Amino acid sequence: MLIKRRPSWSLPESEVTPRSVYLNRRKFMTGAIASAAALAAPGLLRAGDSPTTTPLTFREAPEYLTDEKKTPFDAVAKYNNFYEFGTGKGDPAKYAHEMSVDPWSVEVDGECARPGRYALEDLLKPHDYEERIYRLRCVEAWSMVIPWVGVPLATVLSRLEPNSRAKYVYFETLHDPKQMRGQRSLFSTIDWPYREGLRMDEAMNELSFLAIGLYGETLPNQNGAPIRLVVPWKYGFKSIKSIVRIRFLEEQPKTTWELLAPSEYGFYANVNPEVDHPRWSQKRERRLPSGVLRPNWMETRMFNGYKEQVAHLYKGMDLAKFY
Repeated sequence: MLIKRRPSWSLPESEVTPRSVYLNRRKFMTGAIASAAALAAPGLLRAGDSPTTTPLTFREAPEYLTDEKKTPFDAVAKYNNFYEFGTGKGDPAKYAHEMSVDPWSVEVDGECARPGRYALEDLLKPHDYEERIYRLRCVEAWSMVIPWVGVPLATVLSRLEPNSRAKYVYFETLHDPKQMRGQRSLFSTIDWPYREGLRMDEAMNELSFLAIGLYGETLPNQNGAPIRLVVPWKYGFKSIKSIVRIRFLEEQPKTTWELLAPSEYGFYANVNPEVDHPRWSQKRERRLPSGVLRPNWMETRMFNGYKEQVAHLYKGMDLAKFY
């Protein structure tokens, strides 16, 4: 029997768009399909011919608690930053179907005892999926509330056996200009592939999550299929999508937005209403959906509301300097 837990960081299922509403709009992904076999051995299975996704098997959701309003599905699936497919918010939903997610593998290297190329199902098979409902706060000052399905990052990293020299975890997104039109754009200023990283204690924190689904189904391509990182106390650009590499490093890696604009985007990227972006305030956020007449602004909370779980990671640090 599964036991329901109520973590202090959790949000209620009642604040999320009903699954029936979500399913009515799912017509644009050709990703990996979960089957009934996952009931016996949870894991991501190979894709079939169906153009739609099917439900994932995961542990019962905890009872979540918040007074926040739910985020409509359209804001999750049709309003994205995924520059590999274009710079417009609607570009990922429009073009991400051009990317194939089957088969998929993740290269593991660096300071660990179990390097190698792992098929995605092998990387995830030992772990039971669970659902977590997290806030997502973009550095652009908009936000969402999303129910993710996946596994804690710490459980996957521990199985790879990082050694004592591993102080950071580095991630890369797929680099394939043939499938990702944004990577072949003459106007792109990003040095591909997209790169991100976490300090080891951040990666091992209970909140850090590897998502393979949302709304109880496999991830749409535009949301980072087939596997992405979710780090809810950091700005959204830290939650790297479509991961193909995990590397354990002794030195802090350079990350994509840090390389592109170091005065605007730091390595830590913690949600902090007291440290503004050079071109706009971070004190408030616009919860989607919103419009000109109903902008739906709200106050931003330190660490996106997860202070209790992560503040100890930055004790004694100048968070304005290490932004």
